[in-house]
Amino acid sequence: MPGPSTSTSRRWWTLATVSLTQLLMVLDGTIVNVALPSAQADLGFTDASRQWVVTAYALAFGSFLLLGGRVADFVGRKRVFLAGLAVFAIGSAWGGLTHSGAELLAARGLQGLAAAFMAPAALAFVTLTFPDGNERNKAFAIFGSLAGAGSAIGMLLGGVLTEFFSWRWCLLVNVPFAIAGLVAGFVLLPESRAQGDRRYDIAGALTATLGFGALVYGLTLAEQSWTSVWTVGSIVLGLVLIAGFVVIEGRVAHPLLPLRILTHRTRAASFTVQALLGVVGVGAMVYLALHLQLVLKLPPLLAGLGTLPFTLSLMTAVPFAIRLIDRFGPRRQMIFGPLISAIGVFLLSRITVGGDYWTQVLPGVVLMGLGMGFTVVPLNNLALAGIDPHDAGVASATATATNQLGGSIGLAALTALYVAVAGKAGEGVAAMVAGYSAVFTAGAVVFVAAAVTAALLLKPSREAVAEVGEPVAPVLG
Repeated sequence: MPGPSTSTSRRWWTLATVSLTQLLMVLDGTIVNVALPSAQADLGFTDASRQWVVTAYALAFGSFLLLGGRVADFVGRKRVFLAGLAVFAIGSAWGGLTHSGAELLAARGLQGLAAAFMAPAALAFVTLTFPDGNERNKAFAIFGSLAGAGSAIGMLLGGVLTEFFSWRWCLLVNVPFAIAGLVAGFVLLPESRAQGDRRYDIAGALTATLGFGALVYGLTLAEQSWTSVWTVGSIVLGLVLIAGFVVIEGRVAHPLLPLRILTHRTRAASFTVQALLGVVGVGAMVYLALHLQLVLKLPPLLAGLGTLPFTLSLMTAVPFAIRLIDRFGPRRQMIFGPLISAIGVFLLSRITVGGDYWTQVLPGVVLMGLGMGFTVVPLNNLALAGIDPHDAGVASATATATNQLGGSIGLAALTALYVAVAGKAGEGVAAMVAGYSAVFTAGAVVFVAAAVTAALLLKPSREAVAEVGEPVAPVLG
């Protein structure tokens, strides 16, 4: 953590650097959503492969985050952050220049892998640079709101680039920003690493990565059949490996994910809400983009602009959310934030074949954004308050991993739901609308579950963060 000699301006420039790269990672999860129809027509891949353009990124991102967090802790957070950013640029360039669907999926996976090593280091820098007080709340509000708005910003930018240039620029645009981030990171970021033993938990890394990969793959296969041997086998294998990971982490001397990070109920609440927000955040945005283009027949630019109210309402909520944390603590907005979003997604579920954007889409998008604005501000602060610097990277990784894995698992499950409902509804636009409505209804239920989780696990006091404890200084250099 920067010491007393670190200037205030340098701290905020550090925050700007890691926040903008975090925005880059988040928006890359959705920037291709609006571009998918164009990319599919250009490269000729199937509808099943279309989903994997999104899932490959989210799955690689989420599955390797815990390992990325530990590598950042042990090797050095600045080194890992810069190396990940360089690989991210390479994957973006590869994806933008590819000429086959298989290569595009591989490039998206490489982007996700690189992001898995960047993200924990980025969040750890915020945690360690702003250890406590009002500045910490503001820093996490900025970091969280950019991350929360990233999905909608990605869709808007994807629409602009696809409409006026090519879907390929949805990936190529990352390269100059990554280069700028490399320069700023090299100049501004201090090196830090964990104290003490730095041995890796190989068994934990393998079971976690393979377990989540098998689970998401099985849920993806469920689009065709829930009862096939491959679907059931993959899901069961994933659950067994994840259970094995938990057992391993409780027994090994140097776990990849120390269970002490999960056992405090405030952190458990935060991680659970992160996962649930990921389910809706990724899935709802994918199907919103498809509805805008395939049902309302909007061109890519207008489809991207159609999601802009989400970002605007989220950013509008952030200043009020900061004041509410200072006055009432995080619990209240962790409850009413998801409930507001639930109302918004439920309104989206009322879409009809003959409906329009202004009456059936806009109100829901605005409410979803407002609720997310109140929710994301306290979320990372709760997840990382009081974390020992030895665990800063892996705790940051856990916070991000739960969101990304929630997104990849949620997208697979919601796609299976869409296929089942649309298949029963027949063919054509009416079937698509029925499927989208079912997805949005499920999203509203998930947001309600997030509010219930916060109500049950968070203590009703503004001291909830302080009760976790304050962090101590890490080793720099």
